[in-house]
Amino acid sequence: MGTSVFYFVATLSVIFALMVVFAKNPIHSVLYLILTFFTFTVHYVLLNAQFLAVVNFIVYMGAIMVLFLFVLMLLNLNKENEPNKSALLKIIGIVAGGCLVVTLIGSLKSVAISSPLVLKNPSLGLVENLGKELFGPFMLPFELSSLLLLSAMVGAVLLTKKEEKANG
Repeated sequence: MGTSVFYFVATLSVIFALMVVFAKNPIHSVLYLILTFFTFTVHYVLLNAQFLAVVNFIVYMGAIMVLFLFVLMLLNLNKENEPNKSALLKIIGIVAGGCLVVTLIGSLKSVAISSPLVLKNPSLGLVENLGKELFGPFMLPFELSSLLLLSAMVGAVLLTKKEEKANG
């Protein structure tokens, strides 16, 4: 049952990822990206990584993708505003796509599935274990990273604050 669900969700992931690239409308592309992230969340649940599934669902699908949608809606993209692509960029794109295809074919040839992945420790991806690691041996780096993020947030607020002109 688990293997068939994995293959079904993996197929959906690939289809939605291709639709992100090939969609003509950028809004539809972002919506397909949200569906792709949702299939990744299902993969995390299948791998017993509940914390990553929740973080992926809340952060990527909830915050970042809504931000992408708002930016695309505010940009008001039209055909008139889109610059023409030169022939050199088209050739570079074709070469890069060919390299990707060669890499995918080479990696698929080297894959030999002998047995499905079975977790040795069923509590591997639980939040409890992550908390024990973060607040145990990695407490100092965890707290330093929170101070770094706090200082970056304060710096961003100070950089965007408009200075008041003195009346005088």
